[in-house]
Amino acid sequence: MTSRTQQLVDTLTARIREGVIRPGERLPTESELISAHGVSRTVVREAVARLKAAGLVETQHGRGSFVLALPSATGFDPAPARTRQEVLDLLDFRMGLETESAALAAARRTEAALAGLREALDAFAAAAGNPGAAVHADHLFHLRIALATGNRYYAGLLGSLGPAMIVVPRDRLDPGPAAFARIVAEHDDIHAAIERGDAEAARAAVRVHLANSRARLLRDSP
Repeated sequence: MTSRTQQLVDTLTARIREGVIRPGERLPTESELISAHGVSRTVVREAVARLKAAGLVETQHGRGSFVLALPSATGFDPAPARTRQEVLDLLDFRMGLETESAALAAARRTEAALAGLREALDAFAAAAGNPGAAVHADHLFHLRIALATGNRYYAGLLGSLGPAMIVVPRDRLDPGPAAFARIVAEHDDIHAAIERGDAEAARAAVRVHLANSRARLLRDSP
């Protein structure tokens, strides 16, 4: 079972890598973390020490702990997919990457990671009729799967792709209530498999979701 310290480390790491707490910004104070997460001062101090050891924060005496600029996890910096073929190629690439990411997430997920994934799924489901919010929530959901692996290369690569990896054409971002509900259900299947720790089901659910995304693109393209 994951310790309270590791749960707090996972939560803070996710917030840093997602840009919720940006480089140069101060972490919440010890008292704020104790109050927000219901943990002891010892847990908070050990979690901050682990973040320092990972190179994510530095502590300045009398001022608190501050987020450092994140080193690039990979040298991968793709240009956004623009042509129909590039979009299809990106989906093929994601298929290979994200099926394994989901399987690892199912094997390694923590309670904090599951809570973050649920939050992203709920935000996506609530974004019906708001295409911009849906794209960002969709990317966050996939990024949080990568973060749940505990492997910085998955998270770094999905983070570098950014929301542009959600490759729904701009003029078809609002697919209508029934179609959007089907996409939400696909995400829910992924979340459910990861939550119950079923690596094979998580891998299959991502494959189905991305294959369906590919089919939708081919169907809707002129």
